Amino acid sequence: MIYWSSGVFLFPHRVKTPGCSEYQPKDGSYLAELLLSKGYEVYGLIRRTSHFNRDNIDHIKSKDFHLYYGDLEDTSSLCHLMKDIRPDEVYHLASMSHVQISNDIPEYTFDTNAQGTVRLLEAIRLADINPCVYNAATSELFGGSNGFLNEESVMHPKSPYAISKLYSYWMMRYYRDAYGLYTWNGILFNHESSRRGENFITRKITLSLARILAGKQSFLEVGNTEAKRDWGYAPDYVEAMWMMLQSSKPDDYVVATGETHSVQEFIDRACGLAGLDPGKIVRVNPCYVRPMDVDCLCGDASKARRVLFWEPTVKFDELVRIMLKADMQRLKQ
Repeated sequence: MIYWSSGVFLFPHRVKTPGCSEYQPKDGSYLAELLLSKGYEVYGLIRRTSHFNRDNIDHIKSKDFHLYYGDLEDTSSLCHLMKDIRPDEVYHLASMSHVQISNDIPEYTFDTNAQGTVRLLEAIRLADINPCVYNAATSELFGGSNGFLNEESVMHPKSPYAISKLYSYWMMRYYRDAYGLYTWNGILFNHESSRRGENFITRKITLSLARILAGKQSFLEVGNTEAKRDWGYAPDYVEAMWMMLQSSKPDDYVVATGETHSVQEFIDRACGLAGLDPGKIVRVNPCYVRPMDVDCLCGDASKARRVLFWEPTVKFDELVRIMLKADMQRLKQ
């Protein structure tokens, strides 16, 4: 299944063969495109809200793309869909995925991210099916751990979001060992694109700069500019998700570029491309500083390279360029 935090599950399956997958607004739309291009039939579960947010999938026009209403917090909808569709593959990307906001709504974060994963696994088990299941873990699992982080590194989560995702990670491993389910954990480090949500720092930077150039905004307000992250390109990482489920043995994989850059570096690169002086337009706002922050996260994806033959294709400078260009074009339109 594929689930957007804005409210969409997707269950893709190969033509004439049930299958299933799950995604977020950014990753989910890229994953749907990838699976459809490979001959899958995609089934989606949409959470009912008072207004729609389907901008990232409105362009997908295919007879093999189907949407249904349901929710990760609604066990019955998951059970019915698993029994009816009987998928071959499930991509579980569903979560309340904003680290800062998870501090404000920790109970909801746990219910969606942790309990939601258990509901999904139970729905699969009770339907008496055994699809390949991908779970979107996160580099935030490592928290305060230092160094070049791989699958064996110590996990020390530092936010309600990270703690809930650690629970989800271990439940995937438990159902793999206890019930023989084919489950994979993808420990994906930060991956961005022009479809990233506007309240995430990378997209906030590029959109704010585009708005400043268009005369619609005066300043870019940020929190901790010294935090360093391993930033990759979302379509590359979606490819890694699919490659995991085509491998012969359920396992856990770190997906990362192996390079770190600070928030300040992202700002400086984007400002350089936009012809703006960061010293004149950037302001630090304490309200955007997290109660506990992670200073640096850098991933070691050597296992994914060795076993899956996966490689990132877009590096940091090109990623910044892609995102800024897209937001400038949006504002022109």
